[in-house]
Amino acid sequence: MTYVVKPKFHHPDLPKNDLGFTHRDYEGKVSTLCAGCGHDSITASIIEACFQLSIEPHRVAKISGIGCSSKTPDYFLGNSHGFNSVHGRMPSVLTGANLANRDLIYMGVSGDGDSASIGFGQFAHAIRRGVNMVYIVENNGVYGLTKGQFSATADRGSKSKRGVVNSDNAIDLVAIALQLGASFVGRSFSGDKTQLTPLIKAAIEHQGAAFIDVISPCVAFNNHAGSTKSFDYVREHNEAVNRLDFISGRDPIKVDYAPGSVEMVEQHDGTTLALRKLDSEYDVHDRLAAMSFVQHHAAKGQIVTGLLYVAPESEDLHGHLNTVEVPLNTLGEKDLCPGSAALDKINAGLR
Repeated sequence: MTYVVKPKFHHPDLPKNDLGFTHRDYEGKVSTLCAGCGHDSITASIIEACFQLSIEPHRVAKISGIGCSSKTPDYFLGNSHGFNSVHGRMPSVLTGANLANRDLIYMGVSGDGDSASIGFGQFAHAIRRGVNMVYIVENNGVYGLTKGQFSATADRGSKSKRGVVNSDNAIDLVAIALQLGASFVGRSFSGDKTQLTPLIKAAIEHQGAAFIDVISPCVAFNNHAGSTKSFDYVREHNEAVNRLDFISGRDPIKVDYAPGSVEMVEQHDGTTLALRKLDSEYDVHDRLAAMSFVQHHAAKGQIVTGLLYVAPESEDLHGHLNTVEVPLNTLGEKDLCPGSAALDKINAGLR
């Protein structure tokens, strides 16, 4: 129903965030995807995350490639900046935009066909360079726009809607992101908004390359028995490594108490929280352990979700290149052309 225009009317009693915005202020156009598509659920989580963080929509730049997933930025943050690039080239466009204006929040939305096939090299270089971005892959394991062929993330042995068995090994984008040095890596399920929303919030606040792989079933071509990307399969094989919540920056509340004991902690809003310390089996700061954990559970047919890794300290591309603090697109001729003396000094240093 692409001809349906979303009403501009806002109910006066809609909940508002700290900036006075409602959820409607973070929405976009009416979705043209299939009813029940997991991508629309991811859109809802992005809207909820930006609403809860009280982000000004015009501070966001959303960039995508080609495919069902790359259509979705049209359905959220209608008042933000946006650019729909060509197939697989979203990371390069985002990198260039980020270098020009570091003050924006960059959100790259891609798919498994867009990032794991033609754009695989683009994905790899954006991650290894530490571009400050939220890179979301809406992963359904098929090419939905061209009638459901297997994508590069489809598991070996999985079946298509027509009964064809995939004989190729799958590319695990989470494992690749961990290996390439992403400073924030997570995986979630489009049907788990409770987990996905705080994961997106944390990724937005993270300084560096934040990658989230979201299993998002294609209701038209990959939601049947034999698929490892269907709603039923993911629900039955989901192994969550942590229970997620996100609290934006305030003065830290510090406690120190022994494992197995209970500590009463007063929160910022005056409420009291009873904490019982348990021995943690999963360390989100151990990259090697995360890589091993993901592969170990994948071998058992389990899909690991949650915050898989976050670097204790991270740096983005601007830090690596030691660029100036102000956006490069604000620099004038005097700053960009310092004169022949400066050029001679640079050339002398290269001899």
